[in-house]
Amino acid sequence: MNDELLIGLVSISDRASSGVYEDKGIPALREWFGAALASPWRMETRLIPDEQPVIEQTLIELCDTVGCHLVLTTGGTGPAPRDVTPEATLAVAHKVMPGFGEQMRQISLAFVPTAILSRQVGAIRGSALILNLPGQPKAIKETLEGAKDANGNALVPGIFAAVPYCIDLIGGPYIETREAVIKAFRPKSAIRPRNQE
Repeated sequence: MNDELLIGLVSISDRASSGVYEDKGIPALREWFGAALASPWRMETRLIPDEQPVIEQTLIELCDTVGCHLVLTTGGTGPAPRDVTPEATLAVAHKVMPGFGEQMRQISLAFVPTAILSRQVGAIRGSALILNLPGQPKAIKETLEGAKDANGNALVPGIFAAVPYCIDLIGGPYIETREAVIKAFRPKSAIRPRNQE
């Protein structure tokens, strides 16, 4: 189906991929998308080690062969020697989208001062958007939805508000969200009436 969003979810962790502990990134993303998306979607998941060639190969497969419109990675974005997710993402990118990395760090800085250690990037490969997310479920949700004050007012917008319009611009399906979770932002000229085929 052309209107179905295909999401690739890649959890990058030596320990989780070898079974030392349970991966929490993919279940957190599955739950978040189940609550956030109002339009049809399905996902492809991969659990892989922190090996740059494996990450690159996985991203290429999900974008070029599987045909994902959106690929989200979790883990491997810090300064440690094994953290090579940003390098792998940039190595396969056709276009770099620096605003995503900048915004992810701004959101995380509202919660923790160590957000400046994150090297998350956003990039486009072909007609797919690739985003590096944190590894912890709480941080994943905060990054996608943004930072809010005690009354629920937005302090820093989440990155997912801009994702549907980005997917429009690179030729993907029209994504509708549940506004109680996240409101997709589009210019007025790009908004379709609800239920339009």
